[in-house]
Amino acid sequence: MADQAPRLPRRLDIDRDLRSRSVFLFGPRQTGKTTWLRQSYPDAPWFNLLHGEVFLRFSREPGRLRTELAAGVPSGRPVIIDEIQKLPSLLDEVHDLIESRGLRFVLAASSPVKLRRGGVNLLGGRARTRALFPFVSAEVPDWDLMRAINVGGIPSVYLSADPIEDLRAYCGNYLQLEIQAEGLVRGVEPFSRFLTAAAVSRGQPIVFERLASDAAVPARTVREYFQVLEDTLLATLLRPFSPPEPRRKPMSHAKLYFFDVGVANVLAGITQVEAGSPTFGLALEQLVFCELRAWLAYARNDRPLTYWRTADGSEVDFVVGDSAAIEVKATGSVTRRDLNGLRRLAEETTLAHRIVVCREPAARVVDGIRILPVMEFLRALWDGELLHNEAATCSGVRTSV
Repeated sequence: MADQAPRLPRRLDIDRDLRSRSVFLFGPRQTGKTTWLRQSYPDAPWFNLLHGEVFLRFSREPGRLRTELAAGVPSGRPVIIDEIQKLPSLLDEVHDLIESRGLRFVLAASSPVKLRRGGVNLLGGRARTRALFPFVSAEVPDWDLMRAINVGGIPSVYLSADPIEDLRAYCGNYLQLEIQAEGLVRGVEPFSRFLTAAAVSRGQPIVFERLASDAAVPARTVREYFQVLEDTLLATLLRPFSPPEPRRKPMSHAKLYFFDVGVANVLAGITQVEAGSPTFGLALEQLVFCELRAWLAYARNDRPLTYWRTADGSEVDFVVGDSAAIEVKATGSVTRRDLNGLRRLAEETTLAHRIVVCREPAARVVDGIRILPVMEFLRALWDGELLHNEAATCSGVRTSV
């Protein structure tokens, strides 16, 4: 595979937003924000604050933005400011240009932390927030499940001839050094130990004291580190689902999932995942999480993504809103025992969809539970055939790839 990413369709659509608002576009580094914006808006005025000369020009004189846009902006095109978190003070000029000249901006950032700190102008509702995630299955022709399970979906990694080395470089250079450079953590070594411990325990209910012991850092520091991962969009804490009138006591601990399967693998010290191996099930569950989260965001479907687990051990991997439950099984032969979690959750709340994602060769239905091969589940998800409600007709869920 070539290291240079070709033009591939992405499921994100911000054209509707730009008709009436500007857009903050967030996403971890190398998820493809710059490439996608250049391909989508080739004629748009562009300012990249990673370029030293551009940064210095506007940091010394933010008002230059107005001067440089005085000649006008091509009709129907936004103004792109890449890495806006490098210079939050520029948002005052952006705000005024939106008000005085009706311009639309796309403000891209790999980390929103600085923009969320006190005193930063977030444009008072004049900009909507969208996110770009790593590749999902519907965005890559001839998408390879096992490649995605092993190396994830960061575009430059998925398309690389040496993805594991690229992942190691990403984890070393970005997840550790750049986060430290942002002033979010003190010391690379304890944060690195935490990342490894967190990756090993992904998909499991978090017990801060146990994780602190594994990472050899104080529990209070572990809580701060989790906040850093969420603030930088590198991981998500999946909160537990609580039925309206639970018959069984639900767990209160959240679970952690990283934004990318390959990143989580490398952080956990896993460089090869084979089908049927002990690590395959965990990687498959992480992948399904990434696909569900991206689908919800691109479809502009605001139903929460949670999980369900009770004190007596009943569990369902993912709950979408309050009516769809999904269990991920690495097996090629689902048994009735594998359906117990979905059955028990159905006793607690009304479920319109109960789904098992697995490695079986063909779809089937058992007691109203749909058992779907992985690839069929992903195709149906992105084609709008699963988890549908009023949001399934929006532009983010379309049948073309």
